Order: sequence, then structure tokens, then C-alpha cells
Amino acid sequence: MNYAMPDDLLRLPDDLAEAPLPAFEGPPSQEELFARLRLSRSRRIGPATFRRLIAEHGDAQTALAVLPEIARAAGDADYAVADETLVRREIRAARKHGARLLTLGAPGYPARLSEVGSAPSVLWAQGDPSILTAPTVAIVGTRNASSLALRMARALGRDLAEAGVTVVSGLARGVDSVAHDAALVGHTVAVHAGGLDRVYPAENAELAAKIAEGGCNLSERPFGLAPQARDFPRRNRIVAGVAQAVVVVEAAAKSGSMITARDGLDLGREVMAVPGHPFDGRASGCNLLLRDGATLVRGAADVLEYLDDLAPGPTQTAPPPLGGPAPIPAQGALQERILSLLSPVPVAEDQLLRDLSPDGDVAAHHLSAHLSELEISGQVGRRPGGGLVRL
Repeated sequence: MNYAMPDDLLRLPDDLAEAPLPAFEGPPSQEELFARLRLSRSRRIGPATFRRLIAEHGDAQTALAVLPEIARAAGDADYAVADETLVRREIRAARKHGARLLTLGAPGYPARLSEVGSAPSVLWAQGDPSILTAPTVAIVGTRNASSLALRMARALGRDLAEAGVTVVSGLARGVDSVAHDAALVGHTVAVHAGGLDRVYPAENAELAAKIAEGGCNLSERPFGLAPQARDFPRRNRIVAGVAQAVVVVEAAAKSGSMITARDGLDLGREVMAVPGHPFDGRASGCNLLLRDGATLVRGAADVLEYLDDLAPGPTQTAPPPLGGPAPIPAQGALQERILSLLSPVPVAEDQLLRDLSPDGDVAAHHLSAHLSELEISGQVGRRPGGGLVRL
């Protein structure tokens, strides 16, 4: 499908620059959905121009009819709207892959994203996009993540999903993939840089299929289009746009994750970060964010504490924040027991679990969560081979 990238070059009256997009009182007709998709795929029609045209003309069908004349008035005598055959081909591909069309201003489009000025005109959704009405947190980070960062991403993804939070990320290698996989216990949303049938990286095709079953895959790009370098920043902005908070697990100072964090700041989202070692360049971005006022994240409880005022329902059953002014006695006691069992002599994690809980009353994932916190706080370390030591 040879669609041009939208670049918003059509000039429309200045008084339409901030015109609101008309909202449908009910689901749009099939004809209007088709017209909106065709309008969005037309040359030089980016999100801003899409909004302005519909604001001026009331619907996409009318906007399509007058678009060539508007283009001629702007100096483009040879302008033509997107080929109807290509648009129908895109719709057939979407049906083949079980995707539905979400259009800006219509029911079903992610509400938080619709408030963003640069929100995509259309999105393809594979799965259930309604899960984005729940509290939603973006978890992002480097592709070349450290072992500790991957453990933190897994703990955050799992614990947030179990607390009723929808976890969103970009399906990249490393932190993104681990967070998605862990969040399959609840709901997770993957935002794709290319078409939904061109999963990138290809190794995540199976993960994307699992996400579609209980979560949702989203993309603004047509089916059949492999992602290009310019598509990833656009994907990152969608990730930030659908979320209430952006958690950066591990990221270099110059990285895609930092772009997502900046997008989050631009959009008024809460930006959070996991601290990293000053000598590890992979954590330099997180440490910069924390220096500049980002919220410190030591575990899911810190994220849930922020969400508590925004969405008290899903977070009422979640554990209170770790390390706050009134720590939970049971939790503190468990960490004290862990520390009491460790020494400068390395011990395997499974052996520690047996020593800690001979009767099996402590689950392995609970131990892993506490170890992550103790490692981040500098009280526990790992030696070559994975052995745990008290520092």
C-alpha cells in the first residue's frame, strides 16, 4: 500500500487551527468510517489537518469531496485523495487479521489519547481497546537491558497487571517485551510502529498474538507496512498518550525511552524512573530524570500510590508504597529475614527460598520482588553465576 506519510502541509483558515473535532452521538456509519480512513491516508493529511477539515465540513465524506479544490487553492493543481482501491485493500487486510478501526472523535477511540493535539486520526486495534479505560501505565526501557532491569520490568508488569492496571509499551526487545509478557496475567497493550501484520522485531510475533487474545495491539500505520525509523517516535508518543504515567525502567540519556519520557512530560503525564548505578550508561537517562524531578520507582507500590487518587478502585487491594513513612511490618520483617540469611558467601536464589520458607509459605515471585528492592537499595548483590550476597 503506497500511502504517503502525512505532513500537514495543506493550508486551512487560521481560525480552524484549534477547532474541536465533532463527536459522534453514536457509532459512525460504515460510509463515514471508510471516508475517515481514506481521508487520513490522503497525501498531506496529518492529524491537525484531519481535525480542521472535519471541523469545517462536519464529516469526512464532505471533506473528501472538497479536498481537491482546497488543494488547488493552496497551489497543488494535481492533488488527488487516497486511492479507494488501496483503502479497500487495507480494510480487507484488517478483517483478515481480526482488527477493527478506531477513528478520532468516534466511540471506542482511547479517551486519553483523543485529548492529545497530535493524536492519530485513525488506529487499528487487534483485541480489546476498552481495557484502556482502566488505569493505564506505560513501562519502557532499553533494548539492551541489564539483568536487574529485566527483573524490575517483569515485577512491575506482573504486579501492576494483578492490581488491575493496564500495562502499555512498544513491543521492543528488552524491557518492553518483558513488561508485556509479565502483564499477560492481566491486561497489556502493545503499540506497534508498523502495520499490525508486520510485527517488529519478528521474534515478538508470538507475544503479539498472546497480547491480542487478552489485551490489545494498536497501530496507526496501514497493514503491510514495515516500520521505518521515523515511525518509532510516533509510536512512542502514542504510548505516552494512552497512559496516565510513564515508568522508565532503564534508559541511556539519548534513547527512544527518553523520547517517550519527554512526550509524557509534554502531555502532562507523570514521569517515573527506576534508579540505576552511576557507572552504568544504560541507566544514565533514568538518573537524569530523577535529578530533574521524576518520581522514584522502587516497585509497583510506588506507581500504585500515584494512581490511588486517580483510580481508587483498582488500587485499593494493592499493597501500600514500599519504604514510606509507615512501612508494613510484615513486609519489613520478611526483608529482615532475607538479609539475616545472607552473608558475604554467595547463595543460590532457590536455596535462599528453601531456607526462607521451608513450608512454602513464601512464593518465588514474592521473594524475587523483595530481592529486586534490596538490590536496588544496595543491600543485596549478585556474584558471577547468580549467587546472592549481603553487601
